[in-house]
Amino acid sequence: MNKPIYTEKTECQDCYKCVRECPVKAIRVVDGSAEVMPEACILCGRCTEVCPVGAKKIRDDLGEAMLLLKQKSRVYVSLAPTFRTEFQGLDSAKLIAAIKNLGFAGVSETALGAQEVSASCAQLLREGENPVWISSACPSVVHLIEQYYPHLVPNITPVMSPLQAHAKMLRQAFSDDIGVVFIGPCVAKKNEAEDNFDVALTFTDLRRWFNIENIDWSALDLNQSFALGAAEEGGLYPIDGGMIEGIKYYNPPENTLFMSFSGVEEVIEALDELDITSFNCPVLIETLACMGGCVNGPGVSKRGGTVHKRYDIRRLTPAAPDARDAQELEIGAGFREREIKKPIHSNIEIAAALLKIGKKRKEDELNCGGCGYDTCREFAGALIEQKAEPAMCVSYLRKLAQNKATALIKAMPSGVVIVDENLKIIESNRRFIEIVGGDAGIVSEADPDLEGAYLERIIDFHELFAKALKDGTKAQVQDIRQNGKIIRLTLFSIQKHHVLGGILQDITEPVIQREQIIDKASEVMRKNLSTVQQIAFLLGENAADSEVLLSSIIKSFGKKD
Repeated sequence: MNKPIYTEKTECQDCYKCVRECPVKAIRVVDGSAEVMPEACILCGRCTEVCPVGAKKIRDDLGEAMLLLKQKSRVYVSLAPTFRTEFQGLDSAKLIAAIKNLGFAGVSETALGAQEVSASCAQLLREGENPVWISSACPSVVHLIEQYYPHLVPNITPVMSPLQAHAKMLRQAFSDDIGVVFIGPCVAKKNEAEDNFDVALTFTDLRRWFNIENIDWSALDLNQSFALGAAEEGGLYPIDGGMIEGIKYYNPPENTLFMSFSGVEEVIEALDELDITSFNCPVLIETLACMGGCVNGPGVSKRGGTVHKRYDIRRLTPAAPDARDAQELEIGAGFREREIKKPIHSNIEIAAALLKIGKKRKEDELNCGGCGYDTCREFAGALIEQKAEPAMCVSYLRKLAQNKATALIKAMPSGVVIVDENLKIIESNRRFIEIVGGDAGIVSEADPDLEGAYLERIIDFHELFAKALKDGTKAQVQDIRQNGKIIRLTLFSIQKHHVLGGILQDITEPVIQREQIIDKASEVMRKNLSTVQQIAFLLGENAADSEVLLSSIIKSFGKKD
């Protein structure tokens, strides 16, 4: 099966925003296209949210869900509690009716599984086997720990996720042969679809499905309720701190210290500084990969608005009893170390990689972040690991462009000069100095490019440059007589009113005369051929003879001396 997150390469615009935003840098750039590294990805979905052109895609499993309905006689939906903010203002009975109208046998709340998870976590705290437990409710955080903090794997609560627990409840209640489809805000759930449930869809998928089936909302049977009954405190899981409140209903030790962190960056910061030996009381750390909780997951139709979403979750979640007992349900789970080992590069290797992007000195390391990495040395490491390409470095590309432009200017057979709004020379070539002669040759002995010299001290017709700068002209051509020469001057704006370019040609030289003859002959031939196309039946063979004659003129004058 394809990975849950992938890149549509034809749409990727090599902006590297996904590289900048990925909290674990699980992005590899190949031929200018940023692709997800599945072995390093934690499926937080951040790249799908920030990609400005939508090139990062979430795998479409809607077809799998539709096929499951045909293959199984009964298929149930495990509906994430975030439905209260996703379908704000829609009565739950109407939502259940609409989902059943798609062909499902029933709809049940994932939050029922969350309540079982709360009970199991409270039991772990009472047993006191570990001083610190990190919740296993968020699969993205589980991936993060397994891959980047393997030493903390023993501290993950050995409990199924709420979805896995709920799917087990559904099969226990109805049959092992039923199909189970999860619908919610989470992308990482798609990677969980191996045991207990079959397919994971996002709320975005569900809305699309409603549109495909053209649901008639006015004709729905509203006499509907959740299979297995409505959930209570488990409905708080989508907001940070919600799981902690749920655990408190199951009598954890009174001295338990609870902590809550949401957003991968905040979770990483917490795990970086976590010392499990420094606590003398039971500790449970609730972790959610999405900032603000699952209500802002990548599978919701509208992100943000965390304050109002939190309010709605609390307001619409049914009240729970003061205390409750767990069902007899075995929801134990195990986790494994899958460490992504970060290569260690020597200073020599880093220096060699930096040299590829023109960074020879410490001062060249701008650490601008344009490539997506925080520092130039980190980017150099990515180059060594073949996760990045030199073209990702903005300053390198700028220098490369400048070098190419300079090389082109110097190689041109015509004289070239570029000036700023003060007629101060930015760049020129040797041919310019040869054409204008005089003081230009003297000044060039100190600076071959005349950089910084004032144009009025070099040429007599500098007022033409000044006027062109003032007018902001796009391009103008005129001939100037100077020192027995006829100089053809072409002026063009590079940056309107600020930077102007000039091309100078000595048209008294034979090579220029030859080029003019070639241009004139080519022009005559183009006009003649145009006429031929219109009145070919009149010209006959004469047109062909004219073309041969003109072509021979061009070929003759086009030969190098």
